[in-house]
Amino acid sequence: MSQSLNRAMLIGNLGRDPELSYSQNGTARARFSLATSERYKDRRTGADREEVEWHNVVVFGKTAENCAKYLVKGRSVYVEGKSKTRSYEKDGQTRYIHEIVGLQVVFLGGAGGGRGSPGPEPGGDPFGPGSEPGGRCLPADDDIPF
Repeated sequence: MSQSLNRAMLIGNLGRDPELSYSQNGTARARFSLATSERYKDRRTGADREEVEWHNVVVFGKTAENCAKYLVKGRSVYVEGKSKTRSYEKDGQTRYIHEIVGLQVVFLGGAGGGRGSPGPEPGGDPFGPGSEPGGRCLPADDDIPF
């Protein structure tokens, strides 16, 4: 039997505020774009270059609600999850989208402390009751819809 692994680990900055929605059964879903960058020196010219890659991220359940509540455009986050491609119909054509299904999100430093606040109080819990210490937003097993 062959083994496989589907794991994505990203550290980057949000390109837009998370968009929160709810499924028909009440499961929260948040979507946001995440920019990662790589810096290198151009071999031909010797100039410093930066290459930015954009990732579509989707998270579910309590993690989605916390992301929508505390994350803003420009904020740095660590996202760990799995890579998924899905299809949908638009204007009679099948379209495909590649996204990272975030299983764990850790809020890092960076632009913005969250919605409506300059940041958490020292020693306080910035994510409310039931969240993990250190800015972790871990979903319960039943929060993931597949």
